[in-house]
Amino acid sequence: MPSDKLLLKGDKVSMPVFRELRRAYGFDEVAIVPGDKTINPDQTNIDFSIGDLTFSLPILAAAMDAVTDINFAAALSKLGGLAVLNLEGIQTKYDNPHEILAEIAATPDNRTTTLLQKIYSQPIKDNLVAKRICEVKEAGGVCAVSVTPANAKRLAPIISKAEADILIVQSTVTTARHISKSNQGLIFDELCKSVPMPVVVGNCVSFSASLELMRTGIAAILVGVGPGAACTSREVLGVGVPQITATMDCAAARDEYLKESGRYVPVITDGGFRKGGELCKAFVAGADAVMLGSVFAQAKEAPGLGYHWGMSHPHPALPRGTRIKVGTTASLEQILFGPTSVTDGSQNLVGALRTAMGVCGASNIKEMQKAEMVIAPSIITEGKSWQLSLPSC
Repeated sequence: MPSDKLLLKGDKVSMPVFRELRRAYGFDEVAIVPGDKTINPDQTNIDFSIGDLTFSLPILAAAMDAVTDINFAAALSKLGGLAVLNLEGIQTKYDNPHEILAEIAATPDNRTTTLLQKIYSQPIKDNLVAKRICEVKEAGGVCAVSVTPANAKRLAPIISKAEADILIVQSTVTTARHISKSNQGLIFDELCKSVPMPVVVGNCVSFSASLELMRTGIAAILVGVGPGAACTSREVLGVGVPQITATMDCAAARDEYLKESGRYVPVITDGGFRKGGELCKAFVAGADAVMLGSVFAQAKEAPGLGYHWGMSHPHPALPRGTRIKVGTTASLEQILFGPTSVTDGSQNLVGALRTAMGVCGASNIKEMQKAEMVIAPSIITEGKSWQLSLPSC
């Protein structure tokens, strides 16, 4: 630094501040404070809406090939939630997706990236896009589908004609303003007007990006960059914001947009969940709903056969995901509603949410968003020496 840029304080040199960093918080660093009143858990209302559609569970299944297929989408719909089908994955590239999924599950770890790059290099079949949407609806499910911004305009007419219920446009990071070499990129204002169903957009983590997206007319927003168990974007790219802070910032944008427009755009926290307590914290941070990936990949109904992988894993030049073995632990119904004999919070997620709402005195999700939360870096370890100690050899 040139000497004329230094500031002198007495006989000491004080360096000008180049940039100040803001502290951000993840699930393990915060805790929910119980309320001054309590409510019976069974009297809590956890309904969640996107557009004119209302769900009895504020829980979505991620648009990941190891999580959502036709059967899983129908099963979660019948239980009150919403599963999102990936329209750029195995279900729309292959007539026989179950055979492909079995091959992925049987492949050794050191060959999975190469295999996935090969499998996902196949083109999307337009006829399968329409077919899969119809299959979900014929099975009795609400049909939510996911595409990347690059394919949204091309696939939107097919999705509309097949009468999907919700369109999600999703990538690692999505913004309302995108610079590219194309004459006209994806404009969300135009997309929202061109399709007959609600449009949900993700993913983002900041107040400003969320506010701009909400102003385009979208119906809901997905929050989270890189927190998923099978995602490696944070390691590969160095980008992301811990989920508590990201949710709070995007929820602040939602509330600001509500003031300026009178329209409420739900915030869906996407990724980073392992147990019920984290779901509860996401709602206190401002979420209206949560999206789960690896948690649901463990369900008996999940198509991944005990495995889970990031959707950026097959990238041909810069993979940003990995295949992980999550095992098969319980049925979808047991993961959501119990009964459970495990004590780690990985099952009966709905029971955990309702119980937390009860002790916070929150009768609905909006009241839960007002519960107090504190910074608590020792919340997982305080007093838990017997749980944390390693077994003796």
